[in-house]
Amino acid sequence: MNDQDQRPVYMDHAATTFMKPEVIAAMAPYFSQHFGNPSSLYRFARESRMGVDEARREVGAAVGASPEEIFFTAGGSEADNWAIKGVALANRKRGDHIVTSSIEHHAVLHTCEWLEKQGFSVTYLPVDEFGLLDPGDVRDAITDRTILVSVMAANNEIGTIQPVAELGRVAHDHGVLFHTDAVQAVGAVPIDVDRMGIDLLSLSGHKFYGPKGTGALYIRRGTRIENLIHGGGQERGRRAGTENVPGIVGLGRAIELATADIEAHNRRIAAMRDRLVRGILSAIPDARLNGHPTERLANNANFSFRYVEGESILLLLDAHGICASTGSACSSASLEPSHVLLAIGLPHEEAHGSLRLTLGDANTEEDVDYVLEVLPEVIGRLRQISPLTPAHARMPEAD
Repeated sequence: MNDQDQRPVYMDHAATTFMKPEVIAAMAPYFSQHFGNPSSLYRFARESRMGVDEARREVGAAVGASPEEIFFTAGGSEADNWAIKGVALANRKRGDHIVTSSIEHHAVLHTCEWLEKQGFSVTYLPVDEFGLLDPGDVRDAITDRTILVSVMAANNEIGTIQPVAELGRVAHDHGVLFHTDAVQAVGAVPIDVDRMGIDLLSLSGHKFYGPKGTGALYIRRGTRIENLIHGGGQERGRRAGTENVPGIVGLGRAIELATADIEAHNRRIAAMRDRLVRGILSAIPDARLNGHPTERLANNANFSFRYVEGESILLLLDAHGICASTGSACSSASLEPSHVLLAIGLPHEEAHGSLRLTLGDANTEEDVDYVLEVLPEVIGRLRQISPLTPAHARMPEAD
């Protein structure tokens, strides 16, 4: 196949997604027709306020919360910062200890590191070889000074889904608030904040076919939390700044679409992912699937290939029109190996040779076929020129 004739194959949906036409259509009137400031009192602004209110209802319904418990942000990172800093600062007289995991997104890890500089204590719990956190470890880590447990619902790199309901139960048994970074989980797994014992939940619109620069934080009614952004009285006095009305409307429509039939969506995506995994592991020696084999996001396939470097894999795949990632999109320019892969026990050299393929709604069986055709050739070519490759792993180059 001529590479120039091959349409781009996008398999980096964990990094970001395209906006669906229905989302764009919902947003369009709020750029020009209903452009009023939703905080204003006159009639012209009411259409904007109605759009924001409807989006708040849609987001609440998607996670099992009431609209009054949803607060819009500029993305998942802001929501994570607000949840963790806000709870820490509001509850400092009661305690100064936070429990989290070693494989959190940097929006959580770096926030916790910042709090350590302010005098807080943070416990970073290890995970097993599949990236699972043991609820028993959380129980053992909680002290009489613990005010928050923060554990992501699903990992953005290896796709492992955490036992969120058990973690929430452990936190509540000890009178501790529970936050989950659900940026990768919303739209991919069913979420019910009451059933799962979640007090705070972060989400981001661009992960489920909504607009970039939009997000939300669920805050259970009665939770003690300080504001992160000060200024005006928007978001019922919790988050200052004129509302991004088109973005909020788009977020609401996107989450409504994403959560309409998660089970059917997952069946289709997981079937393609499983064929991708089987094909890669059977065609490429010294390849490893990272993450839990079953408790993982339906669209996620993360591999490590010995003797090669992830950045080189990406460049050659890009030359064939295939878009993928070596791990978290937020750190893909870093030369350091993924902290997630190191946490599950991979040595540095194998962590450097990682590839994350994440499928989405527009992917087809033909896309899978093309990746299965190209990737073995790419790995073979790289191993031929790598001085680290032993004889048994040298795959023949394509003609």
